[in-house]
Amino acid sequence: MSNQGFETLAIHAGQEPDPSTGAVVPPIYATSTYKQDGIGGLRNGYEYSRSGNPTRTALEECLAAVEGGRRGMAFASGLAAEDTVLRTLCRPGSHVVIPNDAYGGTYRLFARVYEEWGVEYTPVPLQDVAAVRAAIRPETVAVWVETPTNPLLNIADIAALAQVAHTAGAKLIVDNTFASSYLQQPLSLGADIVVHSTTKYMGGHSDVVGGALVTADAELGERLAYNQNAMGAVCGPFDAFLTLRGIKTLGVRMDRHCANAERIADLLTRHPKVASVLYPGLPEHPGHEVAAKQMKRFGGMISFRMRSEEEAVRVCEATQLFTLGESLGGVESLIEHPGRMTHASAAGSPLEVPADLVRLSVGIEDVNDLIADLETALD
Repeated sequence: MSNQGFETLAIHAGQEPDPSTGAVVPPIYATSTYKQDGIGGLRNGYEYSRSGNPTRTALEECLAAVEGGRRGMAFASGLAAEDTVLRTLCRPGSHVVIPNDAYGGTYRLFARVYEEWGVEYTPVPLQDVAAVRAAIRPETVAVWVETPTNPLLNIADIAALAQVAHTAGAKLIVDNTFASSYLQQPLSLGADIVVHSTTKYMGGHSDVVGGALVTADAELGERLAYNQNAMGAVCGPFDAFLTLRGIKTLGVRMDRHCANAERIADLLTRHPKVASVLYPGLPEHPGHEVAAKQMKRFGGMISFRMRSEEEAVRVCEATQLFTLGESLGGVESLIEHPGRMTHASAAGSPLEVPADLVRLSVGIEDVNDLIADLETALD
């Protein structure tokens, strides 16, 4: 781990100029296999691109550096990364504590896939440390954290939950997608594994799907990397190239995302048609103090509640600059209705989201244009 600044690592870690040509950008190694120097004689360790590819290696080294970890792994999607973590840690009879407002895809993975294989889970409000402690069982292998959560923007105290998990002999896994590596460093706060959907802020341009795992534990890293290869859901070289390109500008993009979100949160709190605003940067947010302690700034995601489902749907369909669409973290602003879109799989479950909820992914456009768009849609 280096003591260089974040932006320096994002631009240089794993990205030394190509030794044969001097190219300052890692090449896209569009190959499935590699010539061996005699039987069993691998050139620089490469034999087959599921097991290793130089473009992916560059990304994985960069991911580890910007998260302050020792081992980074890149996957075909965020859910592929989650699946690898769970199959590494869980066995039939294992138990996991999860957020009671987790990302819908994470909930679906537990409720529709792992439950059939005998893995149990308990949804808990992670902002309540005592509730997490009470939910842990002898068979608990992990506490799964999102902070901020998707889509209710709740904040979990990573350091406190790490202590709870480790006391019980469990791992603390933190999905750092909403905050990004720039705003939050879970490993430094005691987390064992960091998960990302690199589709979001890390890639940052809505042009690539990917996932990542990072750990500071060398032995755990070996186990995860073994399963990464054995299960095979790795990202391709072009996807790795695009994600690596996105990470280079993560710091400057996040600064703008945060600045724009702060202005928009202020607008929403003052608008008479908005019932409540969920943004950890607001002093009245119940997780504000914890977020201020463990995050550099408060992120580019905002959720707010209207006074009815019909009003929420109308706003989602009325914006022009805020594009109606799923996903988040790109340079363009997005708006969605979680109950009918990203979190539809949680309907009827303990993780069901309010029907009057609207979620914004605030982009990096001119903030005055974004404010005008929302004002028009709300009126």
